[in-house]
Amino acid sequence: MQLRLISWFFITLNFMEYIGSQHASRVRRQGRMHPNVSQGCQGGCATCSDYNGCLSCKPRLFFVLERIGMKQIGVCLSSCPSGYYGTRYPDINKCAKCKADCDTCFTRNFCTKCKSGFYLYSGKCLEKCPDGLEANNHTMECTSIVHCEASEWSPWSPCTKKGKTCGFKRGNEVRVREIVQHPSARGNPCPATSESRKCIVQRKRCQKEGKGKKNREEKRKKSNKDESKETRQESKGRAARRQNREQRENNSKTQPKKRKAPNKEQNLAPIDTAH
Repeated sequence: MQLRLISWFFITLNFMEYIGSQHASRVRRQGRMHPNVSQGCQGGCATCSDYNGCLSCKPRLFFVLERIGMKQIGVCLSSCPSGYYGTRYPDINKCAKCKADCDTCFTRNFCTKCKSGFYLYSGKCLEKCPDGLEANNHTMECTSIVHCEASEWSPWSPCTKKGKTCGFKRGNEVRVREIVQHPSARGNPCPATSESRKCIVQRKRCQKEGKGKKNREEKRKKSNKDESKETRQESKGRAARRQNREQRENNSKTQPKKRKAPNKEQNLAPIDTAH
């Protein structure tokens, strides 16, 4: 009797476990068949599930899978994150991953920025630049080698010695030029930008600074004095000429006009020579 009761107990327990497993599987199938019933959808998702996140996106948004530990969650973004590039299809827009050495890319085979330790050249990331090019550590790109360029020499300066141009016979003259193109790291270095050479001039004495200044002041005063004197003389001359002109005009107005004498030859009668 006891053995029969124990058998019935195990049969009942197995039946209850079977019913529970069937209910759980039916709930999972409903979740897969009807993902829209999930309440965890974010703003950009068109369809989603609690476990996988977004399953499809709204128009013009990109679908991308983000890894969280061992799990991948679908999200919808307006633009692809760094390390991904966007591809548009009629039914969905996706973000695909760039190559491992590429930080940002336009397509999978055309990189626009490389990761640290690589140099960008023609859409590819290289550890070493090709021959004829050099690595630019500022832009992390392979660029052309630039050599230094200098302008033409300027004319030679006057012969001087200790900053003076008098009081010596032998001195130095200088000429300079400018750098118009600085070189790159592997370019040819720049030449010298100044040259000097010995020069010989006819020796002449230097005027003392005080005496020279005094002479210049005297010359300036004398010049000003002469100019003022000439100005006064010109003013007097103009006044005298104006006075003479006015006097002549007054005399012409006061004097009476002279009558013109008749021509005597015209008044003489012709002489009759017929006698």
